[in-house]
Amino acid sequence: MRTLPSGLQIDDTRTGDGAEARAGCEVQVHYTGWLWKDGEKGAKFDSSRDRNETFAFELDGGMVIRGWDEGVQGMKVGGQRTLIIPPQLGYGARGAGGVIPPNATLCFEVELVAVAGGSEPMDLPFETTASGLQFHDAETGAGKEAIAGSRVRVHYTGWLWKNGAKGRKFDSSKDRGVPFHFHLGGGEVIPGWDEGVQGMKEGGRRILIIPSELGYGAYGAGGVIPPHATLCFEVELIKV
Repeated sequence: MRTLPSGLQIDDTRTGDGAEARAGCEVQVHYTGWLWKDGEKGAKFDSSRDRNETFAFELDGGMVIRGWDEGVQGMKVGGQRTLIIPPQLGYGARGAGGVIPPNATLCFEVELVAVAGGSEPMDLPFETTASGLQFHDAETGAGKEAIAGSRVRVHYTGWLWKNGAKGRKFDSSKDRGVPFHFHLGGGEVIPGWDEGVQGMKEGGRRILIIPSELGYGAYGAGGVIPPHATLCFEVELIKV
């Protein structure tokens, strides 16, 4: 059993040889869940196998408990993994549905049946700043440079980011067809933007990988960005 920094424990009881589950993928699984205490399984509270029906969800999309979003990533189709999920990654102090008590540790056996979609890992020569921000200029602009105090107009798209790949898209000015305006360096946006857009030139396009401490931190945002999330933005500088 391997313990991750979050406190999640995982054990691959069977290694699959199919497609890998990554953030943003639609996955189908079979699972059985038990309460877990003193290193042993307790009462079984749910099983897709008992219903003879797989369960599908978007991985790292906030559709399931955090222990699942973290624990299923990296599995391959055909694989089976045991997850020991501490309460802070499960149902916490509230429990769930009368069958999972407050502050319960859970055990799941998960079999990955199918994977669809998801992004390939992004292999780009990112530069890393002293703050931990990473950036790559996909296109270098030839116009006016964005400096602190400038009012800038940008188009952007944002995704969750995990294991070197884009996950779920959570926002895009391009989808709305309306550029976004802000004063650079004025604290109107997350720190990763205030730092990451500086130095761009009009017409340029930059990819930013923003660690959680330069993004939305321990609180997340708006129900679409989970706590401690690393973010990926593609930003196009339209006007300074």
